[in-house]
Amino acid sequence: MWLGIALANFTVAWGGNQYTPMLIFYRQQGVFSSLFVDLMLVSYAAGIAVGLLVAGHLSDRYGRKPVMMPIPIVAAIASLAIAIGEQNELLMTVGRFLAGIAVGVAMTAGGAWIKELSSRKFDPKAVPTSGAKRASMALTAGFALGPVCSGVLAQWVAMPGKLPYLVHIVISIAAIWLIKDLPETRHSTHLHEKGGFLKDMAIPSIKAPRFLLVVTPMAPWVFGAGFTSYAILPAQIRHLMTYPIAMTALIALVTLGSGFLIQQVGPQIAGESKVRGPVTALVLTVIGMGLATIDVTHPSVWFTMICGVFLGVTYGLCSYIGLAETQEIATPEDMAGLTGIFYILSYVGMLFPAALTKLSDWFSYTEMLGFGVAVALFSLVATIFNARRLPR
Repeated sequence: MWLGIALANFTVAWGGNQYTPMLIFYRQQGVFSSLFVDLMLVSYAAGIAVGLLVAGHLSDRYGRKPVMMPIPIVAAIASLAIAIGEQNELLMTVGRFLAGIAVGVAMTAGGAWIKELSSRKFDPKAVPTSGAKRASMALTAGFALGPVCSGVLAQWVAMPGKLPYLVHIVISIAAIWLIKDLPETRHSTHLHEKGGFLKDMAIPSIKAPRFLLVVTPMAPWVFGAGFTSYAILPAQIRHLMTYPIAMTALIALVTLGSGFLIQQVGPQIAGESKVRGPVTALVLTVIGMGLATIDVTHPSVWFTMICGVFLGVTYGLCSYIGLAETQEIATPEDMAGLTGIFYILSYVGMLFPAALTKLSDWFSYTEMLGFGVAVALFSLVATIFNARRLPR
């Protein structure tokens, strides 16, 4: 049963990340400023924040199914707005914002639905880590294949500013049929209580010391690493690429493909230790950001691919470990809500490209990414100390 909602999440994630290689396309077109193109990531992140904050509480109260059912349509409308608004800033902004909302809802309500459908009640073969693994892998697969499709179509096929989004509209509509017959897994005890929704807005587990001191420092590196690899680095080597749109798609595939593969063995890496998973993820973060700093200092296409592997593994492991820790900390009453908070923290990393574009007037990319290495190292040291002493 879990596969249906996992595939729906896959299609929503596809739509959210298909924009990545299009960053190069829109810069080449010259219709929008470079800052506006990067700010589309901020519009997307804002939509995600809205989806994460609202959907978690709604699905904890009203159930996963009624919240998730319209989301493939929202994702399709987002792609339609972007396709129509190829040269219109307002439509582009609205489209990216709606795409973000769809991804935010999929991450919280969809992720919680996958988690609950991965319980022994619905899947006798499931183990405790199955929910987090399946949810993170569904999103990662969509985030990986969306940009591959859009990059190839935009580089070599007609209607490059429209066709990638039309493909996504078709698969989004198909996703509705994957979830329409799935069972509801969440029945809130507060549904008929006066003021029940306000009670559901609370997320008691957010105060858990382990969430604050172990999960929180790790979360921004999920997309901080990812967007460093497939948004920041390709822009720095654009002059070295013959087919920049397709090459950006390939870098995204290498990054997210590496993340997908490491998530296959995420449970084995973490094991029963409360330290090994978070520390391993942040060690890889330090290495990946260090390699990225070298890459912007001495640009090279092949070295960017190597960076993509390390930053992708960082993305994948931080995503799985962070989500697994979050789901273990959360109670059934605030599962989706706390998952939403984790993803909000993770999407802070999506602000990196726009922030670095703005700051590049004062600092070099070597200096800025070097500062990122220092922050990652500080996060690692703090996590080594806190993960040992704080119970799950």
